[in-house]
Amino acid sequence: MDGLSTKSKLHSRLSVFVTWIAPEPETREAIKNQSNEIRGRLSAKATEDNLIVTMTPNSGSFAKKTGLRRHLRGDSEVEGQDVDLPFVVKIDQPDSSQLEPMIGKFFHYCELSYPNTDKEKTKSSVELKFSNTLKYDIVPLFATDDPEVQILVRLTGEEIRTSVQKHTDFIKSRTKKSSEKNGVVLFNECVRLMKWWRDVRCAEANYLKEVPSIMIDLLCAHAFDELSVQPTYAQTLAEWCTYLAHVVTKRKPIVFTDYNKKKAADAANDWRVLDPVNPDNNIVKKLQSYEVDELAEWFQNARDIWNRAIAAELKGDDTLSLEHLVALFGNAFKNHCED
Repeated sequence: MDGLSTKSKLHSRLSVFVTWIAPEPETREAIKNQSNEIRGRLSAKATEDNLIVTMTPNSGSFAKKTGLRRHLRGDSEVEGQDVDLPFVVKIDQPDSSQLEPMIGKFFHYCELSYPNTDKEKTKSSVELKFSNTLKYDIVPLFATDDPEVQILVRLTGEEIRTSVQKHTDFIKSRTKKSSEKNGVVLFNECVRLMKWWRDVRCAEANYLKEVPSIMIDLLCAHAFDELSVQPTYAQTLAEWCTYLAHVVTKRKPIVFTDYNKKKAADAANDWRVLDPVNPDNNIVKKLQSYEVDELAEWFQNARDIWNRAIAAELKGDDTLSLEHLVALFGNAFKNHCED
């Protein structure tokens, strides 16, 4: 892999493709403005209802710059971008019995503020759909005494201490660190490519039909912490997938020390990937052993394909190299990898 150049056809194709799946830069300002408008309108309705909204921090893939403006649904490329908008509310002793009424309240605020906009309740949010390509997730969170700590209460009754700000900074700090390396590969753009690869794998999965973005975020962060980035996307992702194939196959626990001292993993679970903000939250605790096995197979397969793609490139076989990339990213890659 040492001979792969940033001027190679392989790297050029990946650079074009990651630009195609990323939100257009010119749309970010418009989305920011619309987000602020939504914050203002819903917060005003909450105030009229004697509800205290303490903050509405930036969060999610839009804030982290790891989001996709397109997704793969089956064999189809679907335009669509999700933007998270948390509303942190102050309330005495929050618990699960208060979440459903809270979602109901924010659904009502959305009805009043945007009567002609499609909206839908979920288990922990209100989806506000402005078009087929842009959706805002209005997420009520409960405030704590620490302004950087919130409580997410699921309708199952599970309460999770989290930090919207720290989760965002966790990803952005690694993107910043990657920008200080020689070369053009950024951490967040690698995460975008891994998310698209995830969608391709989920569409073909036997068991693992859904892999949440936070899992991809944390697996990529762990690989970055151990291996950093290389000058090209192919080198970087080949190394990451090789490493993660070993980690997942061997059920190696993944922990982070950004905000907490390293903690012993809970032996009650087959595999542990601990939330960097709240290490009591194992984000893969609901995965069955056979689902972890399938995830390991995904990384093993990706490791082999990346290495074959690089070998083909070094031999000057652009056609074969492209075939391997299509195996990783689907037919969309073939149609959107050229300038």
